[in-house]
Amino acid sequence: MSNKLRIIGGEWRSRQISFDDAPGLRPTPGRVRETLFNWLQADVPNSRCLDLYAGSGALGVEAASRGAKSVVQVESNLKTCQRLAENCRVLGAGQVQVVQKDVLQYLKGGGDQYDLVFLDPPFGMGLVQETCQLLDYGMWLADFAKIYVEAERSFVLNEMPSRWQLLKQKTAGDVGFYLFQKST
Repeated sequence: MSNKLRIIGGEWRSRQISFDDAPGLRPTPGRVRETLFNWLQADVPNSRCLDLYAGSGALGVEAASRGAKSVVQVESNLKTCQRLAENCRVLGAGQVQVVQKDVLQYLKGGGDQYDLVFLDPPFGMGLVQETCQLLDYGMWLADFAKIYVEAERSFVLNEMPSRWQLLKQKTAGDVGFYLFQKST
């Protein structure tokens, strides 16, 4: 089944992207995306973004629409990656690269440093802490990088990297969302 969501702002404002049902795929709600990108409005233009557990692609595509220089979307599901690539082709989003790989395996390899990271793993699988530790220790984050974490509302913020400062947090329905900044 194909589902659709609307891009909220930027070059592709009001355009729709589609996504297929997949286990654990839960697009970031529109009101949460709107809040997040209000928080990040000064940080997105010309940024290098990493969208982990990309799923529907909503966060990475929204960042690209709002002027991100590059976006890497990492997703393990082949069918989901094919849909992400198709959405990018339709939008003309040449600055977005789709990588089909398990996120934890991806982060154990080498890569670039990013200014913004979107982390929205499937709920209830305990992936947040391990992913955050790999991001922090793997040198994936530029100085003062912002890291967005979306988790189940009951998520407890313990064992987050000590160099990360919590800037903002909110809840909406069953979702808790957090914005951190890496200090040097």
